[in-house]
Amino acid sequence: MAEKKVLVIDDSATIRKLVDSHLSPAGYAVTLAPTAEDGLQLAEEIRPDLILLDHQLPGTTGFEVCRQLAASSTLQSIPVVVSSTLRKKAYVEYADLDNVVDMLPKPYTEDLLRTTVENAIETAAMIVESQSKGSAVPETIGETVEPDLAGRFDVFCLREVIDFLNNGHKQGVLEVEAERLRLWIYLDRGRVQGISATGLATEETQLIVKRLPESLQSLAEVLRLTIAGRGTAEFEGFVQLMDKRVLDPRLTAKLLRFQAAMLIGLAMERKLKGYQFRATAKFPSLQRDLPLEVSLMSLMVEHAMHRDLSELPDDEPSLRYVRRAIRGQNLDRAGLSAKHMKIMNLLGEPRSIDELQKRLGWEREELRRVLSGFTSADILEIQRDESEGKFIAYETNTVAAAQLRNGLKQNAGKFVGKVVRDALTLQLLVKRMGPDAVFFAVDTPQSCEAIREAYLSAKEAFGDCRKLVLAPAKVVEDANVPWHKLLGFVPDRLLQSPYGCDTLIETMQVLDEIPVAPEATEPAEDDDENGAGVAPVLDDSITDQAATETHS
Repeated sequence: MAEKKVLVIDDSATIRKLVDSHLSPAGYAVTLAPTAEDGLQLAEEIRPDLILLDHQLPGTTGFEVCRQLAASSTLQSIPVVVSSTLRKKAYVEYADLDNVVDMLPKPYTEDLLRTTVENAIETAAMIVESQSKGSAVPETIGETVEPDLAGRFDVFCLREVIDFLNNGHKQGVLEVEAERLRLWIYLDRGRVQGISATGLATEETQLIVKRLPESLQSLAEVLRLTIAGRGTAEFEGFVQLMDKRVLDPRLTAKLLRFQAAMLIGLAMERKLKGYQFRATAKFPSLQRDLPLEVSLMSLMVEHAMHRDLSELPDDEPSLRYVRRAIRGQNLDRAGLSAKHMKIMNLLGEPRSIDELQKRLGWEREELRRVLSGFTSADILEIQRDESEGKFIAYETNTVAAAQLRNGLKQNAGKFVGKVVRDALTLQLLVKRMGPDAVFFAVDTPQSCEAIREAYLSAKEAFGDCRKLVLAPAKVVEDANVPWHKLLGFVPDRLLQSPYGCDTLIETMQVLDEIPVAPEATEPAEDDDENGAGVAPVLDDSITDQAATETHS
């Protein structure tokens, strides 16, 4: 069943809310206008199947609106149902207007509203050219159910709202209003069980159907029904077919997940307006019988998998992806593959697609799609990194490390540097950051031992980054120092202490000109004395007090 569009022109916010809350769940695409001017403009834009028009409007009447509609060659055939508290007095005024097909006296019940709208749309072709005499209707109006949670998206994003409901294990229906689109997200224990929508343009539905995976192509017509078939007779008939195993429940579940992913992705591309959550709302039978049990994160990744490459973020070397700092939330990953979850463990530090591809070994297109999905779900953020290199400085001396950090804060240049004081942090940062160079301050035999253990324990993580050693002049000038035995590697370059932040930056500027030192073989056991001569020099080379003077 094609989704029918109903335009409501009424200055009463209560009536607009009532009509919307009753017709939208029935599968109609409802558009609301508070004035005649807005209503006429929207009628031209959306070409509704029916207009529900208030008789008394600010500055004009429904009669004048009907005359303007009838005078338009593009709008004159749109059927109109006029709603008024004046009853017979209003009926007489519209008697000669061909486009008025029925009257809806106020107040009215939900059943009367739905029956009148359904009958008007179904019989409009027959009665646009003749007048309807109206019908007897009940006198009472139903109460609208207030939402348990409601708000605007000016402050909160959709991911934050769903995370809140997920953390509270809530069950109910989350209604999301976007530009010309309304989503119905069915939640159980905080997880998404299904999504349907109203307000989809015909071309948008066609695009979703076109993107169906090959394995689901046979269910294209079913998708057209399930996207917005909430509460219709056709929808219930489809559920019966599934119950009788005429349709494969497993394929149907895949179809519903695809539908949910495409709809949530479509909404995230638009300006989101507001949301309402009702814990008492019931699920449609299909979402109840085939719950998805998935997270927003997994749906956004699936949506990204079906997008055109041109719609993904640019593949630029300067872009870096990093996890958002989110507190007090469990970031539900239900429905996300174990493979795609690996990315999250690598993004504690900003990384480029090149870095991630090197570490994960994935196809670049798949990597781009997964990153796009996480970004759309507001789990990752994209930063632009114009720096020309990254480095880590290992400095165990308290004063020297503090001075280096201050120097790096003041030097917001093209190189990104981190300072660490212990071997464990060095290992973790090398793994996360993937630096172009690591500077090792060698000032005591103990520091050499710590460096050796850290390097050998994470040798693979160090990879091909340049390893530069900062040491006292006597040590740098000694050509017989067994660096491989002391540190586990041969330095690519020796730099003389005392040094400062400028020394590191200047070295990074010529890093490409520094040749890589060849790998040395493990020294023999009788070479121990070669390293012993370095110890006295290192022991006497630096103290905390001297550091204050020599590293300034």
